[in-house]
Amino acid sequence: MAASLEQDIEEIRTLLKEREHASGDLAAALKRARRRIPRRIYKQGMKIADALPLLDHPKLRLTVDEKPLRGAVREVKAYLEKIDLADRRKGFWLGVLGSMAFSVLAVLALLILVLRWRGLI
Repeated sequence: MAASLEQDIEEIRTLLKEREHASGDLAAALKRARRRIPRRIYKQGMKIADALPLLDHPKLRLTVDEKPLRGAVREVKAYLEKIDLADRRKGFWLGVLGSMAFSVLAVLALLILVLRWRGLI
């Protein structure tokens, strides 16, 4: 049972690397992915990262309440598993195209306004 907690934490680290492109130890990876994940998930992940040194020590491990820690692990893992990378890429490109379309429309509107002001239209 205790080994499964470490395995779950390692899976979280792997998911952060695959889905959020944030590598390093758990705390560093969470800090890199901070803006792309919800605040609650970030806080739960930091709770896990804070408990990691205690879990490595045999006597200090007894001071860790594992039930809330397992809940945090489940929540973070569930969120990271449901991230759709294809949808994120599509959203990024739609955002880029939307901003380009707005820029083109703004330039055309200004061009028409200047031509009207100069009396050419």
